[in-house]
Amino acid sequence: MDKQQPRGSRIASRVHGDPTALDAPAAESAQDRSPERKNRGLGRIIIAVYAVFALSALARSTFQLFTIFHEAPVAITLSMIAAAVYVVATISLARTGVRAWYVAMGAVIVELLGIIVVSVLSYADPQLFPKASVWSHFGQGYGYVPFALPFVGLWWLLTHRPRRGAAS
Repeated sequence: MDKQQPRGSRIASRVHGDPTALDAPAAESAQDRSPERKNRGLGRIIIAVYAVFALSALARSTFQLFTIFHEAPVAITLSMIAAAVYVVATISLARTGVRAWYVAMGAVIVELLGIIVVSVLSYADPQLFPKASVWSHFGQGYGYVPFALPFVGLWWLLTHRPRRGAAS
């Protein structure tokens, strides 16, 4: 600050609606939660985890598709679907804008529903899953991260939801 303000004048000017009274940390904090900032800080780590899962699920399911598809067609098909969901989630989380936020929200919800349905099926009818998929047994083969990831993704998206009237 260039000039010394009396104690409490900044607070008083905020109460009376002076927009210039915003201090830098508060302005940055509000800006960090905007949809344009969802791919910064912790958001980058979340995107990186989604990218790792997208690449690993895609690589594993593609390999299995060409080598052992006849042994576990349901599990491998579901792994391919999981890979596609992870790719869409990764790209939409990395992008800014309202449309990307909605696509990411849809992908994460599909991911959550997918892991719950596939996990229940993998316990109810194990013969469908002679080979594990990414989502079978709540992601046991991946340290249960596939089960936790959609909850983290939903939390992140809901705390970084777009404002009304924001452009896509």
